[in-house]
Amino acid sequence: MPTKLYDDIIFGPVRSRRLGLSLGVNLLPLDCKLCSFNCIYCECGWTEKGHKATFNKREDVARLLADKLFEMVNADNAPDVITFAGNGEPTMHPQFEEIIDDVLKIRDNYAPSAKVSVLTNGTMLKKESVRRALQRVDNNIVKLDSAFDETVRLIDAPLGEYSVAETVRYMKMFEGSLIIQTMFLRGTYNGMPVDNTTAREVSAWLELVKEIRPRQVMIYTIDRDTPAPDLEKVYLDELGDIARQVRALGIECSVAG
Repeated sequence: MPTKLYDDIIFGPVRSRRLGLSLGVNLLPLDCKLCSFNCIYCECGWTEKGHKATFNKREDVARLLADKLFEMVNADNAPDVITFAGNGEPTMHPQFEEIIDDVLKIRDNYAPSAKVSVLTNGTMLKKESVRRALQRVDNNIVKLDSAFDETVRLIDAPLGEYSVAETVRYMKMFEGSLIIQTMFLRGTYNGMPVDNTTAREVSAWLELVKEIRPRQVMIYTIDRDTPAPDLEKVYLDELGDIARQVRALGIECSVAG
């Protein structure tokens, strides 16, 4: 299926299913995806292995964000949220912490009611500077698509070493001040069945949610084109059932079908 890269450093605003009117910040290259995962459902397509890292410059991010916020506020259209997303994993940027500080100051100056959110796959939580930066934003949204390494390898396809247990250990360092985000899907990929909605998968995932105790869980399913063609959306009533089990743990859970 066709997928799409973001061709601007600051993009949108777009209407997010989970976050409201969202102004996007893309720290990654504009001509390719750069990520530590190669998710089979990523709307940006496949990660190019061996591509030279050309992150967007810190000063360009700050200047373009300030210009866009000024324009939006003057049009009485301030965003609900400023979201770090784009063409890959934002926390890979070598100046991620400094950029977060810049964005928080710019937000406070132009649109103080806007939340700052980061969508991350969690692979860089091992860096103390990344953890510090994520603790300063309003919504640090960390991916956890399965409790099993083999399922993560199938769905998320980490390009380096990855362990669910290690990622969970770092997530627990936030002491509940984080949001878990999980994509539920099913189908086939390269002739292999894909399904993280089975009783075994959901039960093990719920145990990790209970262990991490996040302030919120966001669950969702496919809504856009995916690079792997044989994936299927999960029905809204199934997502609702999973959400009820999360809420039974005393944790807020939102659903996007």
